[in-house]
Amino acid sequence: MNEVTRVLNAIEHGDPLAAEQLLPLVYNELRRLAAAKLAREKPGQTLDATALVHEAYLRLIGSTEPQRWDGRGHFFAAAAESMRRILVESARRKARVRHGGQMRQVDWDDFPLAVKAPDEDVLAVHEALNGLEQLDAPAAQLVKLHYFLGLSMAETADLLGISPRTAYRTWSFARAWLYQHLGRDSS
Repeated sequence: MNEVTRVLNAIEHGDPLAAEQLLPLVYNELRRLAAAKLAREKPGQTLDATALVHEAYLRLIGSTEPQRWDGRGHFFAAAAESMRRILVESARRKARVRHGGQMRQVDWDDFPLAVKAPDEDVLAVHEALNGLEQLDAPAAQLVKLHYFLGLSMAETADLLGISPRTAYRTWSFARAWLYQHLGRDSS
């Protein structure tokens, strides 16, 4: 009789130490199965093979009712089924709206910046903003949201809790101030 089958029979008969003996015997095979299952999943999976093996093993051995396996093959089939269920549960959880299911992942390196200006211009505006912040902090905040973040004036006004008309008026003041301190075209 295979060692795994012997340990499985001992577990079935209620031997409390048999469960401890089983994991070292089946771990490498379960890890191989888990890696194969994860290889077929979409990239960005948060579970790794080790976590999947441990969760599946706990579900197989950790239940309150003793499990009955008809040998090694049946145990590994049950382990594979348990891994499949864990992956399905994980996918369903991620698909829920409260877990960001409607959002798509964006790589930060591919994220377009709102500002399409040379680095020197961005640095010059940054320096000028420090001066504007000393004079009028809300105006500087508006410039940061509108210019650097790329929000529309309506979105900026909403975030700052001011009317769009006040936002446009503040933007006109800030542009004029920046124009004076940058010595460039106010666009």
